[in-house]
Amino acid sequence: MSAIPGPEQLDAAWFTERLREAGHADAQVVSVDRRQIGTGQIGRCFRYQLELAAGGPDTPASLVGKFPSDDPLSRETGVTLRNYYREVSFYRHVAPELGISLPRCYFADIDGEGPDFVLVLEDMAPAQPGDQIRGCDVDVARAAVLELVGLQAPSWCRSDLARYDWLAGGEPGESEASTRGLYAQLLPPFLDRYGPKLAEDERRILAAVADAPGCPLFAPVDEPFCLEHVDYRLDNMLIDASGATPRVTVVDWQSVRIGKPLNDVAYFLGAGLLPEVRRDAERDIVAAYHRGLVEAGVPAFDWQDCWEAYRRGSFAGFGVTVIASMIVQQTERGDEMFTAMARRHARHALDLGAEEFLG
Repeated sequence: MSAIPGPEQLDAAWFTERLREAGHADAQVVSVDRRQIGTGQIGRCFRYQLELAAGGPDTPASLVGKFPSDDPLSRETGVTLRNYYREVSFYRHVAPELGISLPRCYFADIDGEGPDFVLVLEDMAPAQPGDQIRGCDVDVARAAVLELVGLQAPSWCRSDLARYDWLAGGEPGESEASTRGLYAQLLPPFLDRYGPKLAEDERRILAAVADAPGCPLFAPVDEPFCLEHVDYRLDNMLIDASGATPRVTVVDWQSVRIGKPLNDVAYFLGAGLLPEVRRDAERDIVAAYHRGLVEAGVPAFDWQDCWEAYRRGSFAGFGVTVIASMIVQQTERGDEMFTAMARRHARHALDLGAEEFLG
């Protein structure tokens, strides 16, 4: 039997111990209220309201716990793709070195590589989860993309990160070959399920990627490289819009890897903005991101190279959309979300003329 506690086992005594370990020496939790939040595909999240009998002014009165999905297929996916192990390892080993906005981690443990794991994170309320289906406005998009500077600049071309096997992805080209194989295998059922809801040219480019010899989606990682979130989208962000400028906190680090800088940028803008909004805003946002990297000390990264990498990155969302939709539990909201993502990512690549990279 696993020693990792489940959602119901995080009681007042357990939280008291965790808070004291985290530096809240006088904390005393006397009761806990647990409620499930979010709509995760691979994990489940709960908000724990803590009734405190003692503690300082900075002792949190609520925390968020994350656990594996209770769906067998999603749990199997989380283990096979090392999602659970990767996220726990990220918070343990890498997160403290980064400048991107993250929730503070109070506890992280896993049984081997899962499925049993638990993360206890800072509750970012009043921030609210983004909505991938609805999309966001330009101000939120700009804030989300600029947060990537805090992820990428500290990890820019850092070869020492390869010591973490969960970041490196195996032998050179191994991860890309696996992605190509999965994409080709899952494309037919994906098109059977979602194809009728897509335009003809959107279906065409999604299908063309599977056999395209030069598709950037399957190209090995080369310089420049950095940490890549991989699933950098609104559903994986907590947004506080109460101030003059939106504040974005990034969660769900289950797919983080050493990857290509512009993939996260293109993935977010392609799926997070409606096409008619994106077309007018994307160049200015990418330029602001580029300036941020240069100001953070990233060397020798030319604007033209940045923009071309962004165009190539428009294919980054194809892999997540086609593959993830077929290997997690099917839900009504999931179908709506994956349809929206397929439309927007395909339209993004078409708008940027990225078909030229498929040859």
